[in-house]
Amino acid sequence: MTKNITMSSPGKPHKPHPDFPLFPHTTRRWAKKIRGKFHYFGPWEDPDGALRKYLEQRDDLHAGRTPRGSGDSPTLRDLVDRFLADKQRRVDTGAIAPRTFADYHATCRRIKDVFGLTRPVDDVAARDFDHLRKELAKTRGPVALGNEIQRVRMVFKYAFDAGLIDRPIRYGPAFKRPGRATLCKARRAKGRGVFEAGEIRSMLHAAGQPLEAMILLGVNCGLGNSDVGSLPFSALDLNAGWVNCRRRKTALPRRCPLWPETIDALREAIAARPAPKDKKDRNLVFITKYGKPWAKASSDNPITKETVKLLKRIGLHRPGLGFYALRHTFRAIGGESLDQVAVDHIMGHTRHATAGISGEGISDERLRAVADHVRTWLFGETVGRRPGRS
Repeated sequence: MTKNITMSSPGKPHKPHPDFPLFPHTTRRWAKKIRGKFHYFGPWEDPDGALRKYLEQRDDLHAGRTPRGSGDSPTLRDLVDRFLADKQRRVDTGAIAPRTFADYHATCRRIKDVFGLTRPVDDVAARDFDHLRKELAKTRGPVALGNEIQRVRMVFKYAFDAGLIDRPIRYGPAFKRPGRATLCKARRAKGRGVFEAGEIRSMLHAAGQPLEAMILLGVNCGLGNSDVGSLPFSALDLNAGWVNCRRRKTALPRRCPLWPETIDALREAIAARPAPKDKKDRNLVFITKYGKPWAKASSDNPITKETVKLLKRIGLHRPGLGFYALRHTFRAIGGESLDQVAVDHIMGHTRHATAGISGEGISDERLRAVADHVRTWLFGETVGRRPGRS
């Protein structure tokens, strides 16, 4: 407790300590000017109470919102804490991937930034979601915007499902994912998000290790940035020519036959692999020259950056085309094999799993047929030889 308030000229108390955020107003109250307006938080005689009130209301006041009373209603802080605790339990049991949890955590942080954490959950109304959508749309395209809106709705749906509120939240008519027409228009403007066979051959010809091996894993098995960057040695059987892993996003099992070109490139990359700085990374196939993992959950992804540098160097860089486009390419060309079930199993998609079709029932012959189809498309008459090598 703050005690022995001393007075300053002309009769106003000193701040209890230098970092105290309020000042003594002539109305004998502790005050602060926020967004051009004075706000008052309690009498001079109770600086502790004034500070508590300020801390409860500051998020709303600095955001230009009217502060809500605390009451007994669960707050947004209660909601995000319980929601993230539930998702963490699901990560611990393998029900969702760590990358998915990271997306949920980022969504909860954005809810905090826009709404604050002291507001009661059932006080958030349609006008608030309209404001949130406008803020999200400033930095996101239609696809990313739709994904973020879906995650926000999941957070607030959890509030009702978990009994924190008595009725579902009303989002208003505008807080929806962008429609199909908007998404199609954005895709057309962005350009075709797949590689041509000649473009991939040019990439392989110009890439050094380990990027060459990564590119081959992307087009051979539909592995994405995070899949490749976190690939463990235990997933590889280079003697038999298979990779067995789980997709980080869905945690679904994946099995894919490796091309001879991919096996050769992997052996080269592993032979030149730097020693990891951290012992926990010893089982990772790919380590950067700095001894760090290639996998990162943020947008600052080493694989993405190296691929962009390569594409710019060989004159193939364009919007919407990066390492992940190799996965899109595998899906597009693999689908021409007319065995979408096998394609989905290699990619770790959930479509056929939810339809009751088990990946365990897909024969290795079907998986090889898909991989061979993509290999023939990529190398054509040069199949069996890596570009630029005799």
